[in-house]
Amino acid sequence: MPEVGEIKMTDQKTETALSSDVTEVRAQKLKLLRDKVGDVYPAHFHRTMTNAELAEKYAGLEDDVETQDVVTVAGRVFSSRNSGMFIDLRDASGKIQIFSHKDTTPEEARELLPLIDLGDIIGVTGIVRRTKRGELTINAQEITMLTKALLPMPEKYHGLSDIEQRYRKRHLDILTNEDSKLRFQQRSKIVSGIRRFMENDGFMEVETPMLHSVYGGATAEPFKTHHNTLKLDMYLRIAPELFLKRTLVSGLSDKVFEINRNFRNEGVSTRHNPEFTMMECYWAYADYEDIMDLVERLYAELATAIHGTTEFMYGETEISFKGPFRRVPMPDAVKEATGIDFLAMKTDEEARTAAKAAGFEVEKDWTWGECLAFIFEEKVEATLIQPAHVTHFPKDISPFAKEVPGEPRLVERFETYCNTWEIGNAFSELNDPEEQRARMVEQLEQAHARGEKEKQLDEEFLDAIDQGMPPAGGLGIGVDRLIMLLTNAPSIRDVILFPARRGKAD
Repeated sequence: MPEVGEIKMTDQKTETALSSDVTEVRAQKLKLLRDKVGDVYPAHFHRTMTNAELAEKYAGLEDDVETQDVVTVAGRVFSSRNSGMFIDLRDASGKIQIFSHKDTTPEEARELLPLIDLGDIIGVTGIVRRTKRGELTINAQEITMLTKALLPMPEKYHGLSDIEQRYRKRHLDILTNEDSKLRFQQRSKIVSGIRRFMENDGFMEVETPMLHSVYGGATAEPFKTHHNTLKLDMYLRIAPELFLKRTLVSGLSDKVFEINRNFRNEGVSTRHNPEFTMMECYWAYADYEDIMDLVERLYAELATAIHGTTEFMYGETEISFKGPFRRVPMPDAVKEATGIDFLAMKTDEEARTAAKAAGFEVEKDWTWGECLAFIFEEKVEATLIQPAHVTHFPKDISPFAKEVPGEPRLVERFETYCNTWEIGNAFSELNDPEEQRARMVEQLEQAHARGEKEKQLDEEFLDAIDQGMPPAGGLGIGVDRLIMLLTNAPSIRDVILFPARRGKAD
């Protein structure tokens, strides 16, 4: 096709010079198309097969062979050579070459070629052949304009170089970047793989509310809204935990899960987005060790589905999702990294003194458990490259987990770490209603002390627990981070189709 500024249209032997402005040219061509063909955006067009199906059907067609098979395909024009004689047409499944020539293509169809730009969507009916060079090709007999694109393709269809533009205009990123397209195809495969695994393991999928009158299930700042009819302030869900546990109380199923969207009004980073996906599940009559086994089986299955093996590369590091993963209690990990033996300490003051002596800045009111967790984050997290379950968390920071027998300061909780990231959190769930209330009251008092005055006690949840919840193991997996690992994505925004972003003026 001619370059912009050189294009001349011939219509009834009258030359019409088009503008040198890219978008104006396309607008002018749209007007000419409306005059010529009428409906430039038709509602009905039926292709007989996708480009991938075409490639598969004629995989055995030899070079320089023309069939008598007539097919109809559709897609976006990605390249054009020799004034439209050769067009690369892409649909979501792949590419096919279109050939238009006076020997094969009626004049009426060829008259459309000067009006077709890169990015336009067209339908083509024609005969299948393979060229001497081995290119599967359709000799066009009919060309139908299906969508005139009023904006040009970015950078001559080589993709968006500006990373922020890629996130802001994801449609163009996927349109022009095969790596990005593949990553979101893999995301879909991973999410459906999680769902299939859980169902095959006997879990029932349920749906719990996204709008909560009382927020809870995690420590996070919520998004607040208001329901006009109910005259009620509400919060976007920060976690589905408390509703899923109520489902467990109901006896609907002994194994429930939800692939859910959570919302947290907090910072944005390469690993944090205000809106994110989690898989959360609860398994009656199981404990956190059963959950460790489930995590290992799930991760191995997902890695194999994407890579054909449990081993894969993230950056320059080979990660192995082959179980069993290393299991290390948090106090042991801290002692190994720093020499500080928290289990030998009896008081909060001892813990603070030991932490300060080792050069850590701790707050004057921090508990034994808070000191332990802080030093773990500072000194151990960065060393956890291969998958590992860090167990035995402090009770101070784990209000919904059961105590470790013989060590009431620790709970049966683990977090799965990989590539230094936390990608899973699980408990032997607390089901003692009196202790649950006491811990939630304590948590509420701490929240109020931090200035979270809107934080309330979830009495409906506590009422359900009073009814009796079976012993259970619970798990939450950060799906986006897991997808980052499995698709070698450097940022969470690379795996969220439309990530949160600043306003254009910022």
